[in-house]
Amino acid sequence: MLANTDRVMSAEDSNPAATPTLREDIEGDARWMSLHNRFVSDSKDKEPDVLFVGDSLIQLLHQFGIWRQLFSPLHALNFGVGGDATQHVLWRLSNGELDNISPKCCGWALSIMPILLKQICGGIMAIVQVIKNKLPNSRTVVLRNAAVNQLVQEAVTSLPHASFLNVDPGFVHSNGSISHQDMYDYLHLTPQGFQAVCDPLHAHLKTMLEKPAEN
Repeated sequence: MLANTDRVMSAEDSNPAATPTLREDIEGDARWMSLHNRFVSDSKDKEPDVLFVGDSLIQLLHQFGIWRQLFSPLHALNFGVGGDATQHVLWRLSNGELDNISPKCCGWALSIMPILLKQICGGIMAIVQVIKNKLPNSRTVVLRNAAVNQLVQEAVTSLPHASFLNVDPGFVHSNGSISHQDMYDYLHLTPQGFQAVCDPLHAHLKTMLEKPAEN
């Protein structure tokens, strides 16, 4: 599944990032499962052309005006949950969230993944594969994560049904730094930061939506 690494993970390798895992209810309020159930319900009632999945980076996008400005007109659904890692997203996608929809494009991003780089890449590629298996006519866009940029880009660009979008030029300075005006806590985006990320993402999605579906 991984390309150009020292050792490609095989199916026998134990990779927690690529293993669908029910998220522990640390808060004790069943919030995560409630969100999952709501997403499953939304998938039965709506017909999105674009689906966003991921963690707080995706979830918070829905709360800013740029969602209504750029993505609501694309008939988009937002299945982001703050705090999710790849294994949690895999569980959600494997347990009903994709079963009743046929979006043309899926946008995927995580903001933080504190595990080994090859495991992260394996988890991301597992998500791309689950989306392909359940939505064979959809195209997947993977947003750049600085930590796993090279590994993921090599793996994603070899797939005809997926693409890799580097949005760093919008807000990462030439010296590699990020302004607090774009990331107020250097993890979550501000409205200005979302604008810098979402403008190129919106243009990319529109291009993909205009292409005929590939089986």
